Amino acid sequence: MQLSTRHLLGIKDLNPEDISLILSTAEQFKEVLQRPVKKVPSLREVTIVNLFYENSTRTRFSFELAEKRLSADTLNFAASTSSAAKGETLLDTVNNILSMKVDMVVMRHSASGAPHFLSQHIPAAIINAGDGINEHPTQALLDAFSIQEKTGSLKGRKVAIIGDIMHSRVAQSNIFLLNKMGAEVTVCGPPTLIPKYIAQALGVNVSYNLKETLSWCDVANVLRIQLERQNQVLFSSLREYSLAYGINRRLLDSLQKEIVIMHPGPINRGVELDSDVADSGQSIILQQVENGVAVRMAVLYLLSGRKTAGN
Repeated sequence: MQLSTRHLLGIKDLNPEDISLILSTAEQFKEVLQRPVKKVPSLREVTIVNLFYENSTRTRFSFELAEKRLSADTLNFAASTSSAAKGETLLDTVNNILSMKVDMVVMRHSASGAPHFLSQHIPAAIINAGDGINEHPTQALLDAFSIQEKTGSLKGRKVAIIGDIMHSRVAQSNIFLLNKMGAEVTVCGPPTLIPKYIAQALGVNVSYNLKETLSWCDVANVLRIQLERQNQVLFSSLREYSLAYGINRRLLDSLQKEIVIMHPGPINRGVELDSDVADSGQSIILQQVENGVAVRMAVLYLLSGRKTAGN
């Protein structure tokens, strides 16, 4: 089977069959990662450039490790130490890289739509590792993989996305994916951090009450406040935010059921999550990080068009 697209620009462009194929392929690669020898020759002689114009830890390391596990040749690009810092345009940078015979580009950029622009101008396969406040498709895929692994299914699952919905590309990609796969989604946070027409535009429930939302959901995917993307004051203080929307042990213990806690990272401990929640048995945050490598291996392999997964 093959994906219906030659790029991964966003979840919006995938159909449910694409998503199921990526998740099932990730299962195979997760088995590979449990072996004593974790490396496979699936992408030998494929050259991949990691083109990061924004800072990243988990996503960048996860892609780099996935590429190494697949035996790909990799180039790592950081805008702050490249000619981009001297004024070189994005297209010139990439064309220079492509002259080195690169097959795939993994790209993170602060401008929404940058990977889409690139896909229209160069022949290499493009993977969006996060563009502005638009999408972060591989994060949504690894979140879905983690939910499916923990609960058995995405269909019919009640998932709450809590926090800074307004500025989160993770939230948008998760909503697209969960809706396509038959889950029910509620977004929860302060009114100033939830887009005004999100219920009609994206088909989600909206709640401003944290305890009611947690009582409803099976899974809570908790997001950090993205102060770096806010150009105005949207709530009084981090302390006030934490009192109204922070999840602590006492709150979880007051629920009538046990729910799964997720977070895409980095965690602002003591703000959206207390440590006794983030490090608890209900949390699958570290499993998300582990699953990210398998999911990104699956995406790279499927977009390469190779036929030898897991060998």
